[in-house]
Amino acid sequence: MTTKRMTRIALCAALLAPCAWLSVPTQPPFTMQTFGVFLTLLLLGAKDGTIAIGLYILLGALGVPVFSGFNGGMGALMGPTGGYIVGFLLMCLIFGLLCGKGAGLWLKALALLLGLAVCYAFGTLWFVKVYGDMKGPISTLSALSMCVFPFIVPDLAKLALALWAGKRLEKYRQ
Repeated sequence: MTTKRMTRIALCAALLAPCAWLSVPTQPPFTMQTFGVFLTLLLLGAKDGTIAIGLYILLGALGVPVFSGFNGGMGALMGPTGGYIVGFLLMCLIFGLLCGKGAGLWLKALALLLGLAVCYAFGTLWFVKVYGDMKGPISTLSALSMCVFPFIVPDLAKLALALWAGKRLEKYRQ
């Protein structure tokens, strides 16, 4: 692995933390974390993007406060919303399966959108299980109402912003 490649991976992994920390104080709070994941995949591609996102998750698991709300540690990762963070790796997988070399912008957008849907599904199943174990049973619809429905429009806006930014930054990837 070249120094240039390692640097790009490290920079994108580092970019994810401030994206997670930036939040709009609503209930639930909205962060720019998914924007960081989208942009990482667009800039690095599936393989290096997966490494960067995996590194970010590993740092958080080790206790570095890289997750939203300046949280970190296995407790944050294994908590009710940790499945959405782990789901970022599934987003990488979907992106990799659909986007090979030379994939166009529309295919990338579709791959990120499908990856987001898989992330939502995995995270919601995780939430139902962990929340249910901690506080009592919760229906899937209630979990979706708390964890997915409020985020759909903001995540679509972040996807559009990442596509725009990725396209603008593409010329600097050399």
